[in-house]
Amino acid sequence: MLPAKEAETIILDLVQPLNSQQDAEIVSLEDATERILAKAIASEVDFPYWDNSAMDGYAVHYQDVADCTPDNPVTLEIVEEIPAGYPPQKTIESGQTARIFTGAMLPSGADTIVIQENTQREDNRVKIFASPEAKQFVRYQGSYYQAGNPMLRSGIVLQASDIAVLATAQCTELTVYRRPQVAILSTGDELVTPDTPLQPGQIVDSNQYALASFVKQNGGIPLCYGIIPDKPEALKNAIEQAVNQADIVLSTGGVSVGDYDYVDRILAELGGNIHIRSVAVKPGKPLTVATFDNTCLYFGIPGNPVSALVSCWRFVLPALKKLSGITDNVTPTFVKATTQNPLKAGGKRETYLWGTLEVIDGEYQFSITGGSHQSANLINLAQTNGLAVVPMGETSIEAGTEVMVMQV
Repeated sequence: MLPAKEAETIILDLVQPLNSQQDAEIVSLEDATERILAKAIASEVDFPYWDNSAMDGYAVHYQDVADCTPDNPVTLEIVEEIPAGYPPQKTIESGQTARIFTGAMLPSGADTIVIQENTQREDNRVKIFASPEAKQFVRYQGSYYQAGNPMLRSGIVLQASDIAVLATAQCTELTVYRRPQVAILSTGDELVTPDTPLQPGQIVDSNQYALASFVKQNGGIPLCYGIIPDKPEALKNAIEQAVNQADIVLSTGGVSVGDYDYVDRILAELGGNIHIRSVAVKPGKPLTVATFDNTCLYFGIPGNPVSALVSCWRFVLPALKKLSGITDNVTPTFVKATTQNPLKAGGKRETYLWGTLEVIDGEYQFSITGGSHQSANLINLAQTNGLAVVPMGETSIEAGTEVMVMQV
């Protein structure tokens, strides 16, 4: 059994990221959310595009108002009104000003904005009662970003804030990585689909749906192969087809040491190179990781539903992120939290106990879910967002103790 961290390192070393040219596609700005940028972005325009006002007020030449006070106001002639979206028509000379609104372009000759709260207008003149700072409330062209400089680098997942930046830069089409294709197949004669009336001894295949959801949530395209019976030839045909079609294959079940666990043998027959056979993790000890000459990465994970999801969160997700083209933060995020409950473990493997992670009074707190923490019991896994880690060699952790929690 490999320690979890060592298995993670081996898996990430096996991943060959998508190629920024061969595996890229063009999408519109409207369709770019949650896509991974394959080509860095630089804009052809400055931002702000031109000098503009940050406030409603009056555009002035600073020297005209440098010394004004409530007792000694300065009166200026209003020669123009400039709403946002309209270019100024006049140059501001000494003794003149322009009424200006937030976002409006600064007229030539002006270098400072006097906010309207410090003024009193009388027809086409305005009194200035307070001297602003030089260049106050002016947003100068290129002060936020200068054309031609790097704006967004490749390898990032595009979020709402990035989309806003791209729209501002007039980037209407983007080069992103294609979505990885992930084949999902469930093995076992006991499995049936959710719409099948249950017979004695049968089990509903929840993994097919859980793993498809997992893949979608993380930017991939699930290719659902359904339930494959425990017949070596049928399983071999399904795995061969999946390996030739997908970037990653996820199979659940058949990776332990039972009489009907054929996966490892079939992988070898198909030319797969097996790198991992088990990990020192609970739940999720059986874990087969193999590669093929076509760069497909194969994960054989346990059939028990909790084990399957824990294996995905701990080992599959980093591989999927790296393969997708993401360059930062591909490994799981662990935070320090105070456990509100005692935690129990067997001690022989690194143990993950699921529960709720939340911030209380500025600190992370972890509360374990009620009920049994067995790999077949997925009922109390719903709405959890953290896995508390009990290190190998430890059998109990008292409430109030700081523990590491993996965010999920």
